[in-house]
Amino acid sequence: MIFLSLKDYMLPCLSKQLLGIDCPGCGMQRSLAFIINGDLMAAFKMYPAVFTLILLFVFILVNLKFNFNNSKKIISRLAILNITIIMISFLIKITL
Repeated sequence: MIFLSLKDYMLPCLSKQLLGIDCPGCGMQRSLAFIINGDLMAAFKMYPAVFTLILLFVFILVNLKFNFNNSKKIISRLAILNITIIMISFLIKITL
């Protein structure tokens, strides 16, 4: 599996190492590794915002090429959606 070789190259979470608590981004690298291996459910369980973040970044990249109408509004709404998902999952993670 690719995940086993990617695991050796993942960056450690500085917040977790210094403070002993997860940060809002903890799990993103592992989630991307799960996506690369095709395990979408495990990716979602690891980091629920991974798919909406990918959608946001793909939209931004495509928008650079085609410059859609109302792109600023779409990007800001996708960003708000991502921040909301990240914060809700972070709060659930630290309270459980």
